[in-house]
Amino acid sequence: MENFTYLVFARALHVIGVVLWIGGVAFVTTVLIPSLKNINGSTNKLELFKQLEGKFSFQAKLATLVTGISGFFMIEVMNAWDRYQHLQYWWMHLMTLIWFIFTLILFVLEPLFLATHLRRDKPARLNFGSMQKISSQDTPSSYAPETVKVLLHLIPYNMHTIP
Repeated sequence: MENFTYLVFARALHVIGVVLWIGGVAFVTTVLIPSLKNINGSTNKLELFKQLEGKFSFQAKLATLVTGISGFFMIEVMNAWDRYQHLQYWWMHLMTLIWFIFTLILFVLEPLFLATHLRRDKPARLNFGSMQKISSQDTPSSYAPETVKVLLHLIPYNMHTIP
């Protein structure tokens, strides 16, 4: 009975973590980046982006950790590791892959590339107008995670260009 109580608590934390995570990503891609396009002066855009990104980064990291830890706990308590061996649980594979990619971007790629880029204080490099174009294109590639496209846009051009 005690494990069941912990499982219910873990599932509640998992759902809250996912809602905060996806809601935050939706806010950044549908509200923040398009709004930055309308601000005059690239220095103002950069300062606002730094302030908001810092606050969102903490929330996103916390939500990602809560989601991952609670998901791991639920799999462990239910002894459901064998689900990864069956295609009928394809959604678990997909959720884990999405979580892994987002966590990699948030904890590894963002600190390495985006933070370094923002520290350079070269506001001209941050073109929020083209970021909005990236997130509003009506092509099949626009269905890819918007966060990845925005982060790739912010990485210095020589880092992600194929020679």
